[in-house]
Amino acid sequence: MEPNTHTPRLFFLDWLRILAFGLLVFYHVGMYYVSWGWHVKSPAASDAIEPLMMLSSPWRMGLLFLISGAALAHALAGKAQPSGFAFFRRRSLRLLWPLLFGMLVIVPPQSYFEVIEKLHYTGSYADFMRDYLSARPDFCPIEEGRRRCLTVPTWNHLWFLPYLWAYTGLALLLTRWAPRSLAWGSQAIAKRSGSPLFLMLLGALPLALARVTLIGFEVTHNLVWDWYAHAQYLSLFLLGIMLAHAGEGQWLNMARLRWPALLAALGTWGLLMLYFKTFADSPPPEALRFLMRLLWGGMQWWALLAACGFARQWLNFDSPLRQRLSAAVFCVYILHQSLIVVLSQALKPWGLPPLAEGLLLVLLTFALCGLGYALARRLPAPLALALGVEKKPSSSSRQAVPVGVKI
Repeated sequence: MEPNTHTPRLFFLDWLRILAFGLLVFYHVGMYYVSWGWHVKSPAASDAIEPLMMLSSPWRMGLLFLISGAALAHALAGKAQPSGFAFFRRRSLRLLWPLLFGMLVIVPPQSYFEVIEKLHYTGSYADFMRDYLSARPDFCPIEEGRRRCLTVPTWNHLWFLPYLWAYTGLALLLTRWAPRSLAWGSQAIAKRSGSPLFLMLLGALPLALARVTLIGFEVTHNLVWDWYAHAQYLSLFLLGIMLAHAGEGQWLNMARLRWPALLAALGTWGLLMLYFKTFADSPPPEALRFLMRLLWGGMQWWALLAACGFARQWLNFDSPLRQRLSAAVFCVYILHQSLIVVLSQALKPWGLPPLAEGLLLVLLTFALCGLGYALARRLPAPLALALGVEKKPSSSSRQAVPVGVKI
């Protein structure tokens, strides 16, 4: 099946991408206050907001990979796009240069404050950077009863970039050497997506299978040893490609299923929260554990289906705001987590109530990310690109662009 080069711009996916990256700010501020492992922790950290965090934790990054797959399909379908190799070379620069810059400049403050908090590191930031760049091997705090060594240099929250780069390369190879594989999937979706049951199971089955078979592989964000994460994210990335090739009708069918999908996701979330609470201090029966893992995969897909459906229904329009936010969102992604970590440590001596402190962290992070984007636009092109800002002629910046092309 040939890519549909006449498919209209899917602006709702671009809005979803903007919202998904915005959600990362709220989520990573939340990580400062929960009991789960993270780089630094609030003195008031507890399990109080963990059920709320679990509303988005299972699917938030999967949404970005699904959108990125659809964006890649639309980008490659454009008549003005270069050859596959030239496209990959340009995409590599777009993804790997910010990754390298981020690992050397943006990410280190996260690890610096982490070793101060967890290992009582007493050196200066300059001392730490020498340790960081020399890959010091003995940053090994004890977390959740286990000795976990910090790998430095590290990409921390920027792990999305090498994963997306690798998946893009794989998709281009499939397009070049095995085009029938993706075409078969697109045709199957186009033929059957009018069935509500088919759409409800389309992504739920591979995600549930991954949960059942690969959950023993801890998520590491190590590109070459992260089997459970790859099973989720690569399948969603390829599914995004196939959905884009299958045509506009598939997104309309998702819009029709938005309410059933939302209710299924919320109902499953409630069951999972009850399961975790009931068996917090004792092992569950194996049959029940198996069922909950299946439902976890279902929740992931039904939340994604609902998000795409509601966005297709309400957000399929262009505006100057979309264009401005779309241009800024990559820069926000690059900067946000380091800003959260640094700001949290700056605010800690104030002893603010957690709710007030958390809201202040969110507001300050967005404000400083906006300032960072405004400054990046005025930097020379290589430095601007390192911060996720691609400088283009003003005439092209006013044109509608395919969804998600910037990442």
